[in-house]
Amino acid sequence: MTTNGHLLPKAVVLEEQARPFLSVVIPAYNEEKRLVPTLARVQQYLAAQDYQSEIIVVDNASADRTAEVAREAGVAVLHEPRRGKGAAVRTGMLAARGEFVLFSDADLSTPIEEVEKLLAGLKAGASLAIASRGLPTSNITVHQPWYREIVGRVGNLLVRLLAVRGVSDTQCGFKLFPHDIAQRLFGAQLMTGIAFDMEILFLAQRLKLVIAETPVTWVDSPDSRISRVRDSLDAVKDLVRIRLNWMRGRYRV
Repeated sequence: MTTNGHLLPKAVVLEEQARPFLSVVIPAYNEEKRLVPTLARVQQYLAAQDYQSEIIVVDNASADRTAEVAREAGVAVLHEPRRGKGAAVRTGMLAARGEFVLFSDADLSTPIEEVEKLLAGLKAGASLAIASRGLPTSNITVHQPWYREIVGRVGNLLVRLLAVRGVSDTQCGFKLFPHDIAQRLFGAQLMTGIAFDMEILFLAQRLKLVIAETPVTWVDSPDSRISRVRDSLDAVKDLVRIRLNWMRGRYRV
């Protein structure tokens, strides 16, 4: 955890600090190895900024030393029973205190420095800003295997048809929200798996919020936790559930 660019003692709790400008929420499941370089890079970046910040790792019932590694790095750790990535992200986003709240995948496929582009999108008037691999100016430095890219494109097409229109990439794990909007959207979230991204953007569009889809640099992680075919099929089912939840008035936004 950082404030004014300096690491805080491990024992310092969130409530004892002044409100940070930026919160970085990182969901983690069995990320003992990848978390060490990720946290070091995020901390180094935040230490160079002129604002206060905090890092929150949400341990999603890992079987390895994920939580211990995060604590050793001096960041806040929250625990979530293993209900899915969406549940872990929701826990962290609702606990974050920053004026702006970013969630980032633990593999840091989108470099932390790209948050500056998302902040610029909010400064320009957007309600929330999301990283995108699907725009012409997106910089994909290491691509996924061709078959995963094809499945991903088909999945994105279904998402646009069924739930989130006008957004080319709903699943990039790097999204930024003002605190009040994060509280509203994630407080209404019902999906606990990978469909939570689609659900959050679906709700944002229904609330007429302006989404800044921002081209970013992105590097494929060879140790991805996502099974493209299986998870894409599950996501289609969840898309139907999201629409039904909306029609039945289950979202409290």
